[in-house]
Amino acid sequence: MTGQDKQKIYDLLKKASSSLLGYTAKDFSSTIPDFADDIEEAPSETKKEKTTLSSIAEKVSSCTNCPLGKTRTNSVTGEGVEKPLVLVVGEGPGEDEDKTGRPFVGKAGQLLDKMLIAIGLSRNKNCYIANIVKCRPPHNRTPERQEAEACIGYLKAQIKILKPKMILALGRTASQNLLQTEEGVTSLHGKFFDYSGIPIMTTYHPSALLRDESKKRPAWEDLKSFKIRLTQLCPDYDK
Repeated sequence: MTGQDKQKIYDLLKKASSSLLGYTAKDFSSTIPDFADDIEEAPSETKKEKTTLSSIAEKVSSCTNCPLGKTRTNSVTGEGVEKPLVLVVGEGPGEDEDKTGRPFVGKAGQLLDKMLIAIGLSRNKNCYIANIVKCRPPHNRTPERQEAEACIGYLKAQIKILKPKMILALGRTASQNLLQTEEGVTSLHGKFFDYSGIPIMTTYHPSALLRDESKKRPAWEDLKSFKIRLTQLCPDYDK
């Protein structure tokens, strides 16, 4: 209750007393009585807790927004530096990632590390690696639309915190969910798009390169184009 509200109440009380008892307003003090200090003020809103990478990881670890939360061994929130030049986004954890709680640590992850090193990037130096979904789909299947929709809010929160200079989307699931398109990697790869002001490029997922080596050449061309754009934004990033 504000001081103005208290004054209005007091004025109403004066008028009521005046009409009922024959008193006039001047018989009362014109100031608010001292009982105001005894009225408990409504508690102010508690300050909203700041969202951090750690708080996101904590929420993900207990998340049950989709059925994947019931079958995971470990959630896999992400890994890398906190102020990355590049955010790398994949599909979802596989068996090795589910066991360790770390993204891209299996054969596809080892290939990804080599791809990044080839253009001066590393999860230990200037990248952060995450996925569209944070829990492993059974048998490493592609995440369903409802699972991606239930989980992508965590990734969006990460992007807001990380503020990467560029985003590299690996494969169809990452590209379609970030770009809100139904187009496949074949038509998307190597092209630059905009994600909330951040340049984003799609290339083939490392697991696709392991299955089909003919995709390695176009993937390498994608990475070279990605490096050129990154060099334009951050000329000395790989020095």
